[in-house]
Amino acid sequence: MKKIEIFDPAMCCSTGVCGPSIDSELLRIATVISSLKEKGIDIVRHGLSSEPQDFVNNEVIKDILDKEGVDVLPVTLVDGKVAKSKEYPTNEELSQWLEVEIAGKQQEEAGECCCCGSEGCC
Repeated sequence: MKKIEIFDPAMCCSTGVCGPSIDSELLRIATVISSLKEKGIDIVRHGLSSEPQDFVNNEVIKDILDKEGVDVLPVTLVDGKVAKSKEYPTNEELSQWLEVEIAGKQQEEAGECCCCGSEGCC
């Protein structure tokens, strides 16, 4: 099974529910990651604010940050290689990389909210 790591930019929380407004993209990715972990899939998020040493210890991330700066974040690694930068992976991309079906994929493709998975829109 493939290993996915997401390196987040500096932020106060990873869920998207802090601050004056909800970040639907952060809420979506947090929900999808939680669902994938429940299925036993190896997926990890690293936060620049809370785990800066993870960014220094990972040579791929360290190199990309040295070349492009923090504006390149978020960066997604699949088996240690950069698969996507500057945006979180879509449900479709995660589904392809992991070869699993992800709840909410059809809603995302239709341009609808999918942050609550199969439960419908928030």
